[in-house]
Amino acid sequence: MKAATALTAPRRIAAFRALWRALSRKARPGEPGTSERLQALPRMVGDAAAGRYPHLGKGRLALFAMAVLYLVSPVDLVPEAFLTVFGLGDDAVMAMWLGGALLVEADRYLGWQRHRPTIIDELPR
Repeated sequence: MKAATALTAPRRIAAFRALWRALSRKARPGEPGTSERLQALPRMVGDAAAGRYPHLGKGRLALFAMAVLYLVSPVDLVPEAFLTVFGLGDDAVMAMWLGGALLVEADRYLGWQRHRPTIIDELPR
């Protein structure tokens, strides 16, 4: 079991690292900034739900939705009323993971938008 945990630990913190990088560094020329990524989120979710964006599956989209529901839900795994600071910790970890994962997906989505082929319908003669 320790081997499985050791293998998944880098994957878990990848979203946290991505969030930190996205928020702490300045965008390089030609690279989307944080505000552009945030503005792309509704389009990304819409395209993914409609099946136009193939890189974000329904399962990952559902995972994001469950994370949002967990954050806004009054039901909590670690109740704040009893454990105060520690009770807020699970919410903070979830929010950081969600923010990092969404920013990474938005960056990928913007790259996909830039490089996808444009199809123009032929006009009738």
